[in-house]
Amino acid sequence: MSLVFNNASLVNLVHADTYSHTLQNIYQYQPQLNVMEKYWAAWYTYMNNDILATGLMFFLLHEFMYFTRCLPWFIIDQIPYFRRWKLQPTKIPSTKEQLYCLKSVLLSHFLVEAIPIWTFHPMCQKLGINIEVPFPTIKRMSAEICLFFVLEDMWHYWAHRLFHYGVFYKYIHKQHHRYAAPFGLSAEYAHPVETMSLGFGTVGMPIFYVLYTGNLHLFTLCVWITLRLFQAVDSHSGYDFPWSLNKFMPFWAGAEHHDLHHHYFIGNYASSFRWWDYSLDTEAGPEAKLAREERMKRKAEAGAKKRA
Repeated sequence: MSLVFNNASLVNLVHADTYSHTLQNIYQYQPQLNVMEKYWAAWYTYMNNDILATGLMFFLLHEFMYFTRCLPWFIIDQIPYFRRWKLQPTKIPSTKEQLYCLKSVLLSHFLVEAIPIWTFHPMCQKLGINIEVPFPTIKRMSAEICLFFVLEDMWHYWAHRLFHYGVFYKYIHKQHHRYAAPFGLSAEYAHPVETMSLGFGTVGMPIFYVLYTGNLHLFTLCVWITLRLFQAVDSHSGYDFPWSLNKFMPFWAGAEHHDLHHHYFIGNYASSFRWWDYSLDTEAGPEAKLAREERMKRKAEAGAKKRA
């Protein structure tokens, strides 16, 4: 029996043979819930198997959100008008490249990512990640998602930087750098080891959070994963528009930041924010290189004056 309601009698009351009838019953007996909460509750009540309901929902959510966000970038790549905002305008991915990438990504989704997704619910129960309605407040969910962005970015920076050393790059990360000019679909084109390692930042940080607080809702996790997918796809889009988020939030990385990483194969290791690369002097590109050289020159001159 589903745990979406903390009242077993209510679950039995609203459960029906079809999803639509279950939803109608919830509208009738739980009118205080908002629209999203009603659809959420109807899904878990109708499935009446929380392990299956969570596994199927998470898998479909990941596939739908990823490819839905990739589609606009695929269309934009076909329209010459948008080339003025292409970061590497002479490198437009061909249909053949896109299809090759699509096949590889789908293979990864079904053979690598599907297994932990389908086994996620039992872990949720043990950790205390709940599925009950109503959801937490928007204020609480927003604060938790902001925290996850910061923690994931920290994990991504160090793990990604490690993947650029020696055998880690040669045998694992090199696959992701097949495309020196990335495009949206290439966001999850990676070696299985990299997929699991960097992906741990997305799921692992919420796990650490709930281990510490003992309180996290699965819906918050769904929103967080959706936003993280959008961020990953957008950072690989290859386009920097006047209305891109980094124009309003200077500390946001975006496509301009990550495109330099693919172009020069080094630097700009963070996923969402710029502060790690800035503070640790790992920014990529000719401007960052000149700035580093200028700082080194000033430091050398200062040292020479002291010795004199």
